[in-house]
Amino acid sequence: MGLEDRDALRVLHAAIDPGDNDLVRRFYTHWFALDVSVRDLFPPDMHSQRAAFAHALHWVYGELAAHRAQEPVAFLAQLGRDHRKYGVTEAHYQTLRRALYATLRSELSDVWTEALDDAARQSLNLITGVMSGAADAEDGPAWWEGTVVEHMRVSRDLAVVRLYLDRPLPYHPGQYVNVAIPQCPRRWRYLTPAIPPDENGAIEFHVRAVPGGLVSSAIVSETRPGDRWRLSSPHGSLQVDRDGGDVLMVAGSTGLAPLRSIILDLARWAVNPRVHVFFGGRYPCELYDLPTLWQVAAQNPWLSVSPVSEYPDNPPWAADYPDVTPPRGLHVRQTGRLPEVVSRYGSWSDRQILICGGPAMVRATKAALIAKGAPPERIQHDPLSG
Repeated sequence: MGLEDRDALRVLHAAIDPGDNDLVRRFYTHWFALDVSVRDLFPPDMHSQRAAFAHALHWVYGELAAHRAQEPVAFLAQLGRDHRKYGVTEAHYQTLRRALYATLRSELSDVWTEALDDAARQSLNLITGVMSGAADAEDGPAWWEGTVVEHMRVSRDLAVVRLYLDRPLPYHPGQYVNVAIPQCPRRWRYLTPAIPPDENGAIEFHVRAVPGGLVSSAIVSETRPGDRWRLSSPHGSLQVDRDGGDVLMVAGSTGLAPLRSIILDLARWAVNPRVHVFFGGRYPCELYDLPTLWQVAAQNPWLSVSPVSEYPDNPPWAADYPDVTPPRGLHVRQTGRLPEVVSRYGSWSDRQILICGGPAMVRATKAALIAKGAPPERIQHDPLSG
């Protein structure tokens, strides 16, 4: 049955646990042994790469097991186009397929059956075939380059970075790109533009330094005007259907970036569905872009914003950074964890729901809304985050 066998695909899905990267670690070890040329395509520290691959593979198998192939195929095609920036070739895809098949078979040796073998072979043929086929068919650039023109430290571990690209990057508001910076060669990190596409090549990113994250920490602490960045082609399908009813947006910290891009794009139109944004941070001072949201809401009656902070007061270090208190006009700031505050208002089941932020926040908010009665199919989030 292969790809029609839901039970076999569920077994493969369960074997790939994004919270435990042991299987993925063994896959990379096997792949590098099978094809030594592959190792030079990746950074010395593989932790982030393994985590991203585990999340992506887990999500793809979950969708295939549910017989929802359209989004995984589109996602895999974009991954294939994006992987051109690494120098991945058709031969690399063949050894990847062989290494992943061998790893899955070894992991599931106690329950391996002919049906599971068929599902594994056909699913891996699909994954590598879509990626390599999309890469071969793409005639656009493998990457874009740009120059940092402004770096603003807006909080202790938050920075806003603005660049001008050598040529405009086509993307949809809400999509994300892979970024490489000169301080961390061969270490790519996903970032989401915080503004819609600009015909002159302007682009903006909001970055939070993640504990242990070399790239994010370097962006926040070391990036300077004049730095040259490299960007991949865009990923993702986060969007608002202007004819699909009212919208709930939930943004945790720099998860605001994709939603901000969508909001700024919607502001081009005179009439939009109602959009309510919950914007959360640990402290009031970390709600770094409230003034911008206030300005947009003041001119667009379809937008309303609820600020949320986990703690009621700012820490002493807040005085070292810009005051982000907006003028009067926004909803009163609430105190509490973002998933709990949002779900306190009910299921929001009549809304298009977009959730952006850290993986734990996305999962908790999604679960809280579903528990209240929100239809899962109405909830959108980055597949790497939930």
